Amino acid sequence: MKKEYQKKFNSGLVMPVQRFINQEKSGGIVLGISIVAAMFLANSPWREAYFGFFEQKAGLIFNGSHLLYYSLHHWINDGLMSMFFFVVGLELKREFIGGELADIRNTILPVGAAISGMLFPAAIYLALNTGETAGGWGIPMATDIAFSLAILYILGNKIPLSIKIFLTTLAIVDDLGAVLVIAFFYTSEISVVNIGIGICFLLIMFAANRLGVKNVFFYGIVGIGGVWLAFLMSGIHATIAAVLAALVIPADSKLPETDYIAHAARLLKRFKGIKPNNVSTLEHEQVEVIDSIIDRSKDAIPPLQRLESAMHPLVSFVIMPVFAISNSGISFMDINPADIFSTNIASGTMLGLLIGKPAGIMSAILVLTKTGATGRPAYLTTRRIAGIGFLASIGFTMSVFISTLAFNDAGYLLQAKIGIFTASVAGAAIGYKLLKQQPRHDVSQH
Repeated sequence: MKKEYQKKFNSGLVMPVQRFINQEKSGGIVLGISIVAAMFLANSPWREAYFGFFEQKAGLIFNGSHLLYYSLHHWINDGLMSMFFFVVGLELKREFIGGELADIRNTILPVGAAISGMLFPAAIYLALNTGETAGGWGIPMATDIAFSLAILYILGNKIPLSIKIFLTTLAIVDDLGAVLVIAFFYTSEISVVNIGIGICFLLIMFAANRLGVKNVFFYGIVGIGGVWLAFLMSGIHATIAAVLAALVIPADSKLPETDYIAHAARLLKRFKGIKPNNVSTLEHEQVEVIDSIIDRSKDAIPPLQRLESAMHPLVSFVIMPVFAISNSGISFMDINPADIFSTNIASGTMLGLLIGKPAGIMSAILVLTKTGATGRPAYLTTRRIAGIGFLASIGFTMSVFISTLAFNDAGYLLQAKIGIFTASVAGAAIGYKLLKQQPRHDVSQH
């Protein structure tokens, strides 16, 4: 009876949940639900409680003095989002070591498209905004990788795998560009002392890596308690510390592949030689062998990939949804339409994303292929290039995040969010339609 119940529980609940988590499009779906929830709360009878909740402050109080005493909104944007950027840093390092970015020949087109796809939107925004509103030029530069990839995976086999790889590479470079923009242009007053302390902790992590230290807890303690905390207090946005910390995480395993194969073979041979006891429980020796296999398997996985794998579900299903709920709410109930267009922030953001992104990406690919800098793969038809360009115009979380750094004025921030949401929804719809209608004759080739 117990076994039957366990089987039904696993098949009815556990396995579907696991399948959902493992699907790459699931993160985008959860993110979309979170944005809808934020919009609902912002326009509901509970809107004051919704906005007020994230303005509550939390931190340490020592001898009557406030230490690290910030609003929940600030902790989410500087704390939780640091974990997101930490994973971005891990992905960047992995891609440069052995991924799509490792071979320069594979990167010319997506890197060129990403750079051009950041410059065009910024130029359009600056053409429409001057003075105090010009500071939002970084908002339309960002691509929301979760949403764009979610749409690709919804399309399934209607598009080749090569398109997904191309957009992923483009989005990763785009993330790197966003990190650099935040680091150099969206920082407050800088404390040189705290920066120096952060760099010292970073050097400790680097030295530990070179000395062969593989303990992820060591890097976590030094990275959070040292690098991140120092950068948080320095004036440089704390997300930069997360990226820098990720880049010094060891990318080599404690146990080389050949040694792991030999160890695993010996352990499996030992397990096979143990006489089974014909009951549901294992022999003590069998448990020991399995534990040894698990330990050896952990040693065979580089800390970089172990952390990336462990943190992906947390980022996709907790951090990004929480960020979306806290930052995506727009209340239309008390808005004067004239106020929305009192500046060109909304139009600059919208046109930068919806026009600038596709135009920049398509122009770069055209120039690079026509000049002979690189060849044009067969799967990159004109329609697909346009589809990728419009999917890249989905800003949502990354653009919203940069807008919170660019503007302190609530009215300006609202205008930026309206521009982001308008462009993102339109870009998603157009990109989906363009890629869905693409003939499938070459899908099997890629």
